Amino acid sequence: QVQLVESGGGLVQAGGSLELSCAVSGRTANRYTMAWFRQAPGAEREFVAALTWGGSDVYKHADSVKGRFTISRDTAKNTVLLQMNSLKPEDTAVYYCAAVLGWLNGATMVRRRSYVYWGQGTQVTVSS
Repeated sequence: QVQLVESGGGLVQAGGSLELSCAVSGRTANRYTMAWFRQAPGAEREFVAALTWGGSDVYKHADSVKGRFTISRDTAKNTVLLQMNSLKPEDTAVYYCAAVLGWLNGATMVRRRSYVYWGQGTQVTVSS
């Protein structure tokens, strides 16, 4: 089993920044795909960003967050980060960290059902 624990959510004004963190523990592997999804009230869970871990790095960001959000990893701390800048009220959602052993390609890494392990979520609220 892989355990994922998110932190870093909170309340911020529009235009502000937050950094989310996802600590990874449990079963270890050489290859992972890690992602952030978000779910607003009454909406489906949607892809935000993803990266592959353990080889040639592949990064992908949803069009809605490109240029504002950046996914990265801290290998020494076994952590995946999501730096969120220029936040908008429409970014308000519960943000979830997700993982799957192995590497996904660009088409499959955006799909919620591609991921096996999920964190409990962290709330991000952006006020106007």
